[in-house]
Amino acid sequence: MDNKFDGLDILGEELFMDTPEGDEAWLQTQFEIKTMLGVDQLPDLQGILFAIGLQELGQIKDEFTKEERQDLMHIAVCRLLSYDGYYELEGYDADGWPHWRQTVVPPKGKINQELLLRRKIAEYLEHIKNS
Repeated sequence: MDNKFDGLDILGEELFMDTPEGDEAWLQTQFEIKTMLGVDQLPDLQGILFAIGLQELGQIKDEFTKEERQDLMHIAVCRLLSYDGYYELEGYDADGWPHWRQTVVPPKGKINQELLLRRKIAEYLEHIKNS
């Protein structure tokens, strides 16, 4: 099974490197997500991951525990990195929460991981907009 992202990959990898152009592309992505969510402040990476986790879980409730919020961000990371085969969906538990299995070790280093997540968030956003 091909785990590659099936949406349009219109954003080149170089746009999300640690460069002024990459910063501009990330800022544009943040503004698009801000508009989609209808929030006043520009979302940071953790806020975006939380929102993607909620989207992927498909369950809304008034309050999540700290552990559940961390789990939601983990769901988002797994979904985003599944497009490149780093994670594979194993299934859902009785409460409807997805469980993932790591298939490949993601790049090492906080900066490399953040840049990868930024690119995958932009791809996810394009996928959502084109769905």
